[in-house]
Amino acid sequence: MTEHLVDPEVPRDLHAFIAGLPKAELHVHHVGSASPRIVAELAARHPDSKVPTDPEALADYFTFTDFAHFIDVYLSVVDLIRTPEDVRLLTYEVARDMARQQVRYAELTITPYSSTRRGIDEGAFMDAIEDARRSAEADFGTVLRWCFDIPGEAGLGSAEETARLATDDRVRPEGLVSFGLGGPEIGVGRPQFKPYFDRAIAAGLHSVPHAGETTGPQTVWDALHELRAERIGHGTSAARDPELLAYLAERRIPLEVCPTSNIATRAVTSLDEHPLKEFARAGVLVTINSDDPPMFGTDLNNEYAVAARLLGLDERGVAGLARNAVHASFLDEAGKARILAEIDAYTDRWTAS
Repeated sequence: MTEHLVDPEVPRDLHAFIAGLPKAELHVHHVGSASPRIVAELAARHPDSKVPTDPEALADYFTFTDFAHFIDVYLSVVDLIRTPEDVRLLTYEVARDMARQQVRYAELTITPYSSTRRGIDEGAFMDAIEDARRSAEADFGTVLRWCFDIPGEAGLGSAEETARLATDDRVRPEGLVSFGLGGPEIGVGRPQFKPYFDRAIAAGLHSVPHAGETTGPQTVWDALHELRAERIGHGTSAARDPELLAYLAERRIPLEVCPTSNIATRAVTSLDEHPLKEFARAGVLVTINSDDPPMFGTDLNNEYAVAARLLGLDERGVAGLARNAVHASFLDEAGKARILAEIDAYTDRWTAS
């Protein structure tokens, strides 16, 4: 299981520290967080799907040749979410897996269009995620908030529908805090989505589009200028533009970095070539995230271990990454202060022992 992953180049005591470290996660997808157990259960519920019902077979199924193949596989798993009961099960179980990794707060990226266009009633969908959110907080202590994102490959019709669901007070869920844009970047320019982001921002939501994952720095610039991004999902190619790095650092615009994801989708050739080190050297505020963890054979704990190795961090350095995520989150100030205090107390106890 992914929660037992151990990077052999990271000392075991640092792995143990990471496993107990209180964390926040800002870039993690709803459907993409379904564990093999849950994906197999959903596939068994819907036997007409091509998704394997054997959890062991999912490892091969989740081996991607490129980003386009990843999107195809991802959408086949999305197709397993067909009823409000499926939505509720998935959401609650994702929170359970997060709690096992000491995730205190997460902003889960949800693509409601993928479910409503498959016939799930929008009100029932919102009720399902909200019921799971409240139950997860009561049962596990993990606070969930939502980012509704546009599936870029589905065109402007999906953008219109997502913006409506995010801004209509009659259906908008209480836990919604931000508005995003995912899917392929090649051939899906950011500027065309400006009107939808403008509406979301006017309704009080934060702007958090993906940008620069599989395209160049200009996509990041477009997200900043056209979509008024407050954080950038991935931003991998920003390392190729010193002016952009300086802009991000000066304005403290966080990057949601997902190292293993970038390798799995071939956005980056290898971990040794990952630009995380360049981001850190430039003074950019980086947060560490898992993106679609079971699909990429990882989890948040493993991503912290990868980051620790790439950046040469000790326990306090790793705790600094956890603090970054809290600061970059859209949690209220009291909530931030509570988790930051927990991180500091845990780190102090660990380093004193």
